[in-house]
Amino acid sequence: MQTVVFVIDNSASMNQTCYLGKSLLDVAKGAVETFIKQRANRGDKYMLVTFDEAPNGIRAGWRECQNHGMVLNRLKNLTADGLTTLGYSLRLSFDLLGVNRHLTNIDTYGMGRSPFYLDPSMIIAITDGAKLSSSSAVYDELHLPMTNPLPGSELTKEPFRWDQRLFSLVLRLPANPTQEPEQLGSVPSDSSPISLMCEVTGGRSYCIKTQKTLMQCLDSLVQKSQSGVVIHFERFDTDTADKRNGKPEATNGINNETPSWHSLHRMIYVRPSPKSGLPVGHWPLPEAYCPDQKAPTLPPRTAHPILRFICQNVEPILLTNFPYDKYELEPSPLTQVLLEKKNPNTCWKVFVDNSGKQSGVRHPCGYLKCSSNLQAVNLFVMPYNYPVILPLIDQLIKQKMKPSNDWRRQFDDYLKMVPPYYMNSLRKALKQVAAPNNLISDSYGPGLSYPVTVYFKKLKEQTKVAADRFFAPLANDVSNRGVSITPRSGALSVTQQPNFHRLLASVSGEGTPFAQVELMQFPEFRISQKPSGHRPHPRKFHNPFDIPRNQLLTQLREMRVNFNHVNKMRVRLQDRVEIHNQPMSQMGNYQDYIKGLPAPLREANPDTPKRLHTFGNPFKLAKEKGMMIDETEDYDGPSASASPKRKSGQEQGGPPHKR
Repeated sequence: MQTVVFVIDNSASMNQTCYLGKSLLDVAKGAVETFIKQRANRGDKYMLVTFDEAPNGIRAGWRECQNHGMVLNRLKNLTADGLTTLGYSLRLSFDLLGVNRHLTNIDTYGMGRSPFYLDPSMIIAITDGAKLSSSSAVYDELHLPMTNPLPGSELTKEPFRWDQRLFSLVLRLPANPTQEPEQLGSVPSDSSPISLMCEVTGGRSYCIKTQKTLMQCLDSLVQKSQSGVVIHFERFDTDTADKRNGKPEATNGINNETPSWHSLHRMIYVRPSPKSGLPVGHWPLPEAYCPDQKAPTLPPRTAHPILRFICQNVEPILLTNFPYDKYELEPSPLTQVLLEKKNPNTCWKVFVDNSGKQSGVRHPCGYLKCSSNLQAVNLFVMPYNYPVILPLIDQLIKQKMKPSNDWRRQFDDYLKMVPPYYMNSLRKALKQVAAPNNLISDSYGPGLSYPVTVYFKKLKEQTKVAADRFFAPLANDVSNRGVSITPRSGALSVTQQPNFHRLLASVSGEGTPFAQVELMQFPEFRISQKPSGHRPHPRKFHNPFDIPRNQLLTQLREMRVNFNHVNKMRVRLQDRVEIHNQPMSQMGNYQDYIKGLPAPLREANPDTPKRLHTFGNPFKLAKEKGMMIDETEDYDGPSASASPKRKSGQEQGGPPHKR
């Protein structure tokens, strides 16, 4: 299940007509409808954000996200009459996705990053790539406004999270069809300012020049709608580390460019459990700091954790019945380098800088390893500093769960270097291997200080208030906003002129004095638009007294059909006019129509009594259980005499009881 936020560019430049004969806004609407149809029956949540200023930017939020018909209806009512405020719309989308994260504590600040705690989301921005503009200036770069942040936004440096990706469809459709040959392969990225923002979040942009390319990009987005988190993988350069430690750097006189696989953003797929349907895991990724139990606040974290890998082939370590987490990496240049080695029996260690209690010490938290069939690369997330703890667990198993004094000393030394938020996971893992319960004392707490704990409690209350204020504009959403009228000059209105009464008295004359007066267009005045649709034709056959005398013969047949209900058509005669005059925006809303249909698995004849099985049916569930009566003489109810029970087998002619 995905949460998809559509950011639609409804600026005035989207009124341009392309070679398809439609405006760019209509092309964007069709793209959204196609994406929703391809992702049907998957339980996705859809939201709609436009380039309008507050409070009209959000057209469909959390309250309407599961009503796909309402989202499509509000999509069809969009008009292109605004500015290209892309930065504000993106920030609004990130706030919309992050408003509930503090209520569920899905980010677990100061407790490590758990990939199995995620809310996979996609932001799909559809724009024409025009210049970014606002009411005051035109911009060349994309800037996200940082005013009025949500509570708790200071805990993350970026406005997005590691399970949120941004994709953009930049419509470069020409007005006339071109004769250029279509390019083969993948669709190139666009050069607009939004492309860099897409790459930072782990997504990408698409430069769309034809309708075929648009369909290809939509298929690609459907395939990318997978559950996972984005991680920044960075190669640990041992030469640079030696140079920092005072050792000379080995140079060969060649200045080579850094390969792309040395530093990149890629997703790891988090598969749901086949039993529960939810992701399940055991070990978090460590924080880039060790939380201090005396610190009043937590340092801010980056949106994507930085995992550094060491390009040294080592043997992987696994223990039977000891838990570990396995995640598949998205195809990338890094996975290609590992697969080219064709050695599934070796791995590369990964670690997070400054994660331990001692600065400068790099303790691994997992490793990268190719699959046995050399088709994918997996990230194994292990306990913190697993080369130390796994041999200790193996030694404990060989000692038949009776630890020696030397083993306890080594285990206590290991616990002193482990971040405190790993203790609960270690207790659960030791319980799975049937280890003694007293190995980890209760003095090892979660690691958060008292001021930080109080801050998180206050943060939940502030988030609830911000969420109510955030969703308030959606309650007064009006589809038909009318045409806004702005004044052209500062002249006085007709009612403010000194000769207003004379003009008013001469209205009934032959002349029209108001025709010679330049009327003032009042500020903030709106001309109401006529609603679409035709006036329904009166159903004359419904009431015979409404039928004129000259139409009695023509309406007689319809009156007979309506009265006797002999029409064999599925649509009732009195509903033909309403169905014919139904607006096009409501024709695709099948959910309300399905709700009015009878249940498909209802009883065929609900009035007939149910058949009683003489010898019982083991496949039939008894929904209603009656009262159990042991002896009829002890029951003095009104139905006791009417339906006497069988007392014993001897009175009914059965065999006598044995004594």
